[in-house]
Amino acid sequence: MRMLDTTVISDCVYRLALKAGRTLTDSCRRALECAKERETGAARFALTTVLENEVCAKRENMPICQDTGMAVVLLEIGQEVCLQGPLLSDAVNDGVRRAYADGYFRKSICDPLTRKNTGDNIPAALHVELVAGEKVSVAFLPKGFGSENMSRLYMLTPAEGREGVLRSVVETVRLAGSRPCPPVYVGVGIGGNFDGCALLAKKALLREVGSRNPRADVASIEEEALERINALGIGAQGFGGSVTALGVSCEIAPTHIAGLPVAVNIQCHCVRCEKEVL
Repeated sequence: MRMLDTTVISDCVYRLALKAGRTLTDSCRRALECAKERETGAARFALTTVLENEVCAKRENMPICQDTGMAVVLLEIGQEVCLQGPLLSDAVNDGVRRAYADGYFRKSICDPLTRKNTGDNIPAALHVELVAGEKVSVAFLPKGFGSENMSRLYMLTPAEGREGVLRSVVETVRLAGSRPCPPVYVGVGIGGNFDGCALLAKKALLREVGSRNPRADVASIEEEALERINALGIGAQGFGGSVTALGVSCEIAPTHIAGLPVAVNIQCHCVRCEKEVL
């Protein structure tokens, strides 16, 4: 049995939050550079500006986007790990609070009804999963709401099948238009139940842009959805062009015989995600 103090997790969240707020993922940067080479005119100008923005953020040690997002923290905790110290959720929130203060990140979390700001960007959206072993995997995803607001969940009938899944994904991006700051990265959850499906979609955004699901039938949905989305012609920042999405990633889970849940979680062009194994 491995003993692990939750303050170690807190410090890890702190490091990941600071880095994620200031840098794109490597796979996102490569995808944006490839997109720029495919475009001309206003779309190419927009992508060039997006890439220059990251260079400036890195040089000045500043947030890459003014919306530093709601902190989404996903933990995979090995079953052979015994946690000690502060309550896990308190430790995670402490890491978020310190990072958003020290990084001068915008605090965006508020009461949903009174709209009173919490002042420190907590609580984080925390998801915990028990896995085998004695390691703790930490993933930090700052989720801006320009893109989060464009996300949708569909409770399809089984008869709608593969085509229903594709239609839902493409419809979500079409209805979003330029509002989520395209080119977007699209996370898709297929199966599970109402809440589990949405979490699958969020987990899909942790994958590298351009990666493929190991299941051939799921990978084919990713590929066809991306092709259909890019045929919409929305383009970078809504200026038109051939790249409306940088990638589509799908995660899948068993579901009930009477249902086919599909969740589509939109991420803007600014894919920020950092991971660490403790």
